[in-house]
Amino acid sequence: MTIRAEQGYAYADLPRLMGLMTGDEKHGPAATSTLDALWVLYDRVLRVGPERMDDPERDRFLLSKGHGPMAYYAVLAARGFLPVAWLPGFGSYDSPLGHHPDRLLVPGAEIGSGSLGHGLPIAVGMALGLRAQGLDEPRVWVLTGDAELDEGSNHEAIAYAGPAGLERLHTVVIDNSSASHARPGGIAARFVAAGWSATTVDGRDHEALYAAFTAPHPGRPRVVVAQVEPKSA
Repeated sequence: MTIRAEQGYAYADLPRLMGLMTGDEKHGPAATSTLDALWVLYDRVLRVGPERMDDPERDRFLLSKGHGPMAYYAVLAARGFLPVAWLPGFGSYDSPLGHHPDRLLVPGAEIGSGSLGHGLPIAVGMALGLRAQGLDEPRVWVLTGDAELDEGSNHEAIAYAGPAGLERLHTVVIDNSSASHARPGGIAARFVAAGWSATTVDGRDHEALYAAFTAPHPGRPRVVVAQVEPKSA
């Protein structure tokens, strides 16, 4: 059963919303690979909304895979963060919706992103900052691509977060088989070796995604590897 969004949009409306965004450099596969994970997060998991963007107790979502933001913009529009009327201007000179999200222009965006490998280290720092402030309820979520894990900055973030016990940190890795150096099937094992709770699911199965996103993982950060069709398919 499809759960309708607060603004009257459902998952079935997302392809139409994405279709409003035209022009060059859309990075379509990068965007569509994230669509289901983003929808489940914003529709059923994240404690965020247009009315609480400045609430210190809100969950934080960081789109590290920011070079393909069309699905992200469509979901934000469906959830009421930004007007649907902005979507057709995607990537144009005077549009707030750039080819990479800008946190100063896009309502609901926590970081400017698109340079691969930055989101997870930022999320680690954010989780540490919230802990230092005594904010124990907010969760930090970051969505990366499998190719980002080739970056050395992510090696360090993964190695640090497990021993640090950052249990409010959650990573979603969209695995579309585009990494240059990763072993097939080895993404989750890499996190487990660093002390994370990890699972691999079908990245198009909403119920499997929801179960993985909400599974308990006391004392450890959590990673969900969402496998989708290969980018080259």
